[in-house]
Amino acid sequence: MVITFEELRHIKDSLPHGSMERIAHELHLEVDTVRNYFGAEHFEAPGKIADVHFEKGVSGGVVRLEDTAILNAAMRILDEHKQAALN
Repeated sequence: MVITFEELRHIKDSLPHGSMERIAHELHLEVDTVRNYFGAEHFEAPGKIADVHFEKGVSGGVVRLEDTAILNAAMRILDEHKQAALN
């Protein structure tokens, strides 16, 4: 899947507090792996590097996501957050 860096950062910035930890827990990953997926650079910490490829360009460029599990979890959390706000 290809997404712009701006879109990916917007999703990350829209997540409620604690979402990085929640995603990491649900997917059995290190929190820094989840943060790196969204563009952070915490490579010296334990855990694996997220399977993403950043291609620099205008407005941050594009990101090629080989595995969308983290993105899918983030989108689910955003949907839950929106539903809770409506109720």
